[in-house]
Amino acid sequence: MKSSSSSRKGALKVKAPKFYKIGPDPRIAGEPGWRIQNLNALLMGRPVLCPPIGQRGFDVFPDTPLLVIAPSSGRPPYDLEQCHDYWLVSDALKNILERVDAAGVAFVRCEVWIEDGGRGPSYWLCDILRLLDAIDEANSHVTVKFVPNRIYSLLGGASLTFKADVVNSSHIWRTRYMEDLVFCDDRMREACKEADLAGIRFRDVSKL
Repeated sequence: MKSSSSSRKGALKVKAPKFYKIGPDPRIAGEPGWRIQNLNALLMGRPVLCPPIGQRGFDVFPDTPLLVIAPSSGRPPYDLEQCHDYWLVSDALKNILERVDAAGVAFVRCEVWIEDGGRGPSYWLCDILRLLDAIDEANSHVTVKFVPNRIYSLLGGASLTFKADVVNSSHIWRTRYMEDLVFCDDRMREACKEADLAGIRFRDVSKL
């Protein structure tokens, strides 16, 4: 009779999820050749485009964001760009974010024009809505500061472990005490890689 350990040799092993910091790639060279033409109207008196105080998402803008792409000024926008406190994303990236984790994201459509030309490709302002208290401090190496409120800092390097029961079925999120950064799992990363999107950087959270 085979031992129970032998009978389990052929059993499938559950692959542990991997997590990544996701964002625009800062290593990209070249001046951006695009701008939000009606930025002053969208700011509504604020210094930057940002969510309403105490929440994520978008206010009701007084006008549709007008994205002007100016090839003479620099490179066109990639699939992911930073735009103040929001992301600027292509139609291709928007479709992936919605397909993989629609509950975690929100979008505002931009009107897009090529300077001295016609209409440009579709782009959207994007915000990552989900906020989780997901970092396992006991098993992470991360600097904790109080300035004056509690925050996590990646300065000097970090190695993060996320609580699997908190992340659960989420594929993209922000984490408490470090809300300006965005994280994702390997499913989101693989979907972006398969689509061959440009301008996105994924960093393994265990080696930040």
